[in-house]
Amino acid sequence: MINLKHLSQKTWKNIQLFPMLNLNYLNILSRYWELILYKTYADLRAETERTYLGFLWWIFEPILYMSVFYLFFAILLNHQTDNFVPFLLIGLTAWQWLKSCLSHGAETILGNQPLMQQVYLPKIIFPIILILTDSVKFLFIFALLLVFLWLYGFPIGLPYLALPVLLFTQLLLTIALTFWLAAIIPFIPDLRFVVENLLLALFFISGIVIKAEVVPEIYQPYYYLNPIVNLIEAYRHILMYNTWPNWSTLLLISLFSLIGIGLGSRLIQRFEHIYPKIMR
Repeated sequence: MINLKHLSQKTWKNIQLFPMLNLNYLNILSRYWELILYKTYADLRAETERTYLGFLWWIFEPILYMSVFYLFFAILLNHQTDNFVPFLLIGLTAWQWLKSCLSHGAETILGNQPLMQQVYLPKIIFPIILILTDSVKFLFIFALLLVFLWLYGFPIGLPYLALPVLLFTQLLLTIALTFWLAAIIPFIPDLRFVVENLLLALFFISGIVIKAEVVPEIYQPYYYLNPIVNLIEAYRHILMYNTWPNWSTLLLISLFSLIGIGLGSRLIQRFEHIYPKIMR
């Protein structure tokens, strides 16, 4: 019989489902919050200084991106969806936040190889900085989206109170997926190209340009297993239809995301001292 008491005393520090609750690790990480915030600010500032338009490019780039999809789906394909412009913009805005974090996050530890060779830093701070950077840019776009929707004729309603919960739920999902990609990519760098193609495939099955009613009824249970579908529908319920999101769905996504964050951060912590060696 296994002595659980002996096991817990001997292995508790090495086996944890939620390493974010590891007080020692949190204590170490907390020492770097000033660095995380400063690096986020520095990255944002450096990005604005690389272009003539500065931070305005954060606005123009997604507008151009969304215009291409509108031209293709709404005009060339004559997409028959009521209020297709706000329908499309809401989906693209939510999707772009997730996609940019995953695309950039896949390389965040790998891309900081020179810094890791010079000084010790907890490797988890690299994806955290990336997520903060992309989230700040997303907030600019999201604020513009809200203004556009108000001008388009979608007024503010009571369900707007659910927006912070919805944004936080998507943030949790984004952190979980980004941690996993950041942890694995240094061992298989070519996986970056697979990720890009998977994101492209995911785009077309996440309800960004089509309504759920278009999906055959037999496939809809599988369709709704995609958490991005549920998040985008929740945004549309709040912003377009003035209805509350499905709270149980958001809770379920949050719980699975928290587990993903725990396991992903544990994975990064486990390979903390291996990353600099394999990337020499």
